[in-house]
Amino acid sequence: MATIVTSPSETKPGQPANPARLYGYIAEFETPGDLMAAAEKVRDAGYKYWDCHTPFPVHGLDKAMGIKRTILPVLVFFAGATGTAAAFALQTFTNSLGWTIWAGVWVTGYPFLISGKPAMSLPAFIPVMFELTILFSALACVKLMFLFNGLPWLYHPLFKSNRFRRATNDRFFISIEARDPKFLPKKTEEFLKSLDPNAVEAVED
Repeated sequence: MATIVTSPSETKPGQPANPARLYGYIAEFETPGDLMAAAEKVRDAGYKYWDCHTPFPVHGLDKAMGIKRTILPVLVFFAGATGTAAAFALQTFTNSLGWTIWAGVWVTGYPFLISGKPAMSLPAFIPVMFELTILFSALACVKLMFLFNGLPWLYHPLFKSNRFRRATNDRFFISIEARDPKFLPKKTEEFLKSLDPNAVEAVED
């Protein structure tokens, strides 16, 4: 039987009550199997703004949640290709063409002839092209990952829940946000209770 725990609003004595806005509900589960089964039901119910919280990676959870593949690898590929093209263009400009701007006019420079090597040498360009490919890919991956995840976010309403602290230890949680189009406080609460969790808790924003 699921228990319901509601987080009370904090008000100072002598001040009128100012109820906080509801962030959503969390449901606590004991095992990864229970979480997986519940996640599939939440997915099938059509909720959009919800998440699973686990102390360690659970294999297959993304499929149970219905998470689609991210476009991040495609964007990182194009970032790497940009680095490759930039490195090739830079080396071609500096080592092969020898063009530069002097007094506002494009003038011919003096490419160096080193050990009889050709000025346009793709094998010689490979190390720099490789390095810029990795650099552009790594920077794009990190920055886009932060952007897609809405980070940095140093505080989250779920941190108000003492029960939720066990999400980093030995408990598994599902959270459904109040901004979800299908979210109705009473119906969502009853739906989470039907998943047979240890507890369901309301979390304030």
